[in-house]
Parts: sequence; C-alpha cells; structure tokens
Amino acid sequence: MIDLARVRAETPGVEHVAHLNNAGAALPPRRVHEAVVDHLLREAEIGGYEAADERRDRWEHTYDAIALLLGAERDEIAVVENATRAWDMAFYSFRFAPGDRILTGRAEYASNWIALKQVAERTGATIEVVPDDEHGQLDVGALEKLLDERVKLVSLVHVPTQSGLVNPAAEVGRVTRAAAVPLLLDACQSSGQLPLDVDDLGCDILSGTGRKFLRGPRGTGFLYVRRGLIEQLEPPLLDMRAADWQRDGSYQIRPDARRFENWETYYAGKVGLGVAVDYALELGVETTWLRIQELSARLRAELAAVEGVTVTDRGAVLGAIVTFTVDGVAPAEVKRRLASERINVVTMAASSAWLDYGERGLDETVRASVHYYNDDEEIDRLVNAVRRLTRQ
Repeated sequence: MIDLARVRAETPGVEHVAHLNNAGAALPPRRVHEAVVDHLLREAEIGGYEAADERRDRWEHTYDAIALLLGAERDEIAVVENATRAWDMAFYSFRFAPGDRILTGRAEYASNWIALKQVAERTGATIEVVPDDEHGQLDVGALEKLLDERVKLVSLVHVPTQSGLVNPAAEVGRVTRAAAVPLLLDACQSSGQLPLDVDDLGCDILSGTGRKFLRGPRGTGFLYVRRGLIEQLEPPLLDMRAADWQRDGSYQIRPDARRFENWETYYAGKVGLGVAVDYALELGVETTWLRIQELSARLRAELAAVEGVTVTDRGAVLGAIVTFTVDGVAPAEVKRRLASERINVVTMAASSAWLDYGERGLDETVRASVHYYNDDEEIDRLVNAVRRLTRQ
C-alpha cells in the first residue's frame, strides 16, 4: 500500500497544483530537490571539479541504483543528458548497409523516427512498420513473421508518449531473442512507471529518463546495453570519457557502457537521479504501478462518462497516460482553461506520433498523466473542470 499522506507531504509541489503532467516531468520528492541543490551549493563553495571528487561516492551510487532498478549490472549502465541522447548513442552505433531491415511499431516516437529515417537514407537500409493487433498494440505474431536474417534491429517504444498503451515488450523480447535480433527498447515513459527487468524483457538496449515517472531532475537520462553487445557497438561520438588517447596516436574505447557517455556531465543532476531511483525502489515500483493503474482507470472511466468527451487510449494494458478530446473545444484551449484552475496537462500533436495519430485521424489530443502521489480530489478537479467546459 502507498502511504499517500507521506508521499504527498514529501512532495512540496502538490500544495500548489494538481499535477497531471507526470509523463512530461513529474513533481520531485523533497529529498531529490535537496540533493541537487546541496550539490550545487557545494560546487559554489569549493568548485565544480572539487565537489565531484569529494562526492564521488554519491554520483557513482547512481549506477548501482539504476542497475538495481533494471536488474542489470553497473558496467551495463551509462548516465547521459536525456533519454533521446541515450537512445541515439545506441542506435547510431549500429552499422547498417543496403538491404538491411529495421523494424518498428506504430507507437514510434517522433525523435526516434527521424533518426531511423536519417540513417536509412544514408545507408540504404529500409524501415518497416509492424502492424498493430486488435487491441492497438504491436502485433507480436506479425513481428515474428517479419524477422529474418536481413533484420538488424527492432525498435520498440514500450509506452508511447501519446497514449495510455503499454506495448507487450516482454513478448517482443521473446521473439527477437529467439531470432538473435537486437531489441532497442525506448523506456522513456515506462521507467519508474512499471517494473522493468531487462532479462524478463529480453531487450538488449534500454533508454530511460529521470524527469518523468522516476521523479528525478530534468537533464538526466540513462542507457542500458547488454554485456556482449557493448563491445560490438562503437558510439558515433567519442571523447576522453568514452575512450583513452594512446601514446602512439590511436585511441582505445573503454569496455563498459560508459563508452556512450561524454566527459562533461551534470553532477548535481546525476546525484539527484540516484536519489530519485532510491526513492522509487524504497516505495516499490510494483506497488506504485498498481496505484498508477487504479488512478488512470478511474480518470479514464470518468472522462469517458462525460458527454462530449472522447477518450482516445487503446491497448490491452493501459498505464498512466490518459488522452482525450472535448467536442468543440481545441486541446490547446482545454489546456489553457485547466491551467487557469491550477491543473497541469499538456497537448499531444499528431506530429509527435504520425504512425499512430495519422492512421486514426487524430490531429491533437489533451494528455493527462497520473502518478502515485495524485489523490482522488485532483482527479475530481480535472473531471469537473472538463465537464464545465462541455457545458459552455
């Protein structure tokens, strides 16, 4: 059980807003905020390099915390600026050639698609979109039929940014592993939202962020790369963090996942990320996931019961994100009106998810996203505010 009074007392932001934009950036617990500020204060007192040296154990702990969160080893973890950079550093390490095939799903994120398209145009590889099944999630049977020796990578978004869908990542991992095809899992929205174990998921690479459901600082992300694959991937960018300059003029890439990092890093954020992961583990991601599903199911059902409101989520398993439209009211106006009542949501445009929204004829939706620290009163505030909009 979640001690709601405790987690809300440890979240100063709930005193100011009904924050239902956790898929954008969640409200941090007080201890995360204090850890970041404390490190910045120490930098101001003794210098940035010196503070990093003095508190090395704190930011090094972050690798252990993320490894524990994912069921991985610390040498399989890199900490970088954000989830997109983590995803990019892994993806651009693959070497594609004409005739190679890259498979993705309709939940693919805009930034990922742009990278896929750029590399395909450069190399002559092709991108193929795996169809959805009757639930609106990636069709694992269809994927299995598409896998052959020419498929060099499967890119899967675990939880899309534009829908409550939770894709069947473990089932995808089962078939990709059987076919010996690397699986690149975008866990930007699932990290901290639902339990993740890289062995159970069968993924070879996983990218995540700190700012969303882990409730960490902005400007923090991480990358998991499976042992055995790390040494096969040469990152597209190397510096003296990722490699060592040799006396003969050559360079030697480091053997662990930190080859995907760069030398300059946000140490205060890295410390804060470790604190955030510790907090998530302390509460138990399995427990908070149940709370998230309970809250989102209630919000989804109550919005769907409002005349003039259409809930647009689909999927056999649904998570924190609840997307909807209001007849006669543009999503941007819904967001503005809710903000005037101190309720935080965002809008999702089709340009972030053409493969999904384009197929369904959706131009834009309102996205609300719950977290375990939200309470029933905040759900009521959102539903009642939307109901008033439909009556005007």
